[in-house]
Amino acid sequence: MPNIRSAKKRMRSDAKKKLTNQTALSELRTLDQKLRKLAPEPAKAQEFARRVISRYDRAVSHGIIPKGRADRKKSRIGQFLGKLKK
Repeated sequence: MPNIRSAKKRMRSDAKKKLTNQTALSELRTLDQKLRKLAPEPAKAQEFARRVISRYDRAVSHGIIPKGRADRKKSRIGQFLGKLKK
């Protein structure tokens, strides 16, 4: 347990940030899973993919995930949608 006042405050703010980040990451994983389940319906999957990609962009802008990771995930979503069209 920290003794310095600023360190105590940092612990409290870190706990809040951790909870927020975990929630956002969990949401991203859930959206990815839902997208994969929409494979039999390419039209719905296409529309849902836009929402998922938007969430990844938002997570990057809020500093929750690195830009490279979001780019990789978005690329894989595009590959998935490309396979659905065939």
